[in-house]
Amino acid sequence: MIRMMVRPRWVAALLLALGIAAAFALLGHWQLERAIESGVVVERSTEEVKPLTDVAQPDGGVTQIATGQMVTADGTWVAGDEQLITTRFNGGISGFWVVSHFQTDADAASIAVARGWAPDKSTAEAAVATLQAAPEIGSVTLTGRFLTGEAPELPDPQGDPMELTKVAPSALINLWADFTDQSVYSAYIVDAAAPAGLDVIDSPVPDVDQSLNWLNIFYAIEWVVFAGFAVFLWYRLVRDALEREQEEAALEAVTASAPSAGA
Repeated sequence: MIRMMVRPRWVAALLLALGIAAAFALLGHWQLERAIESGVVVERSTEEVKPLTDVAQPDGGVTQIATGQMVTADGTWVAGDEQLITTRFNGGISGFWVVSHFQTDADAASIAVARGWAPDKSTAEAAVATLQAAPEIGSVTLTGRFLTGEAPELPDPQGDPMELTKVAPSALINLWADFTDQSVYSAYIVDAAAPAGLDVIDSPVPDVDQSLNWLNIFYAIEWVVFAGFAVFLWYRLVRDALEREQEEAALEAVTASAPSAGA
């Protein structure tokens, strides 16, 4: 077996198998690094208040690192564009959010703002009536937590067709008065304060995802198995070649001895 392995043909095949195994091992190492990197906790200064324009831009997507960031923006409230969002929890209690339309001074873009929470619909509607009866005039400074807009949800066929359960900018712009084709953020802000008649909305610090990417770890193990299989395949080919040579030698010996046996 050893003499078979050191033949030039099989030495060259061994070098090829080792090269393939090394490539597979490098791919496995790369997948393992990706799994570790995905599990590294990225410290984000979400509680450091940043200008809204530094965190996101209107008419675009929202990056993961921007979600949960405390932001500030100067702008004006658009009177009459208040909406109620149902089934919103505050301290574990289901209630209503009052969401207003805010237009920024920096880029004249629109963004939805969750102003406050009420435990029942009548209280929320009373707060909306107060905001619409005495709207805040002029530029104000808004501070709150920037969150990704939610996907719209179809209303309950048995319920109110106008009921909103999600803060979905794509749905709210259809309810805002005189809104045509202005720039809009695909996100919303939870106000750090609340107008009279409403409670401040709970807005905790976002959780940090520390989980490993197990799919990448599985791929890394696969590449290691492939590397071992490349070397095993070379060994199996050498062994098969040796067994074939032994069988041919035995057959030749039998053939050579056949005439003498007949004589």
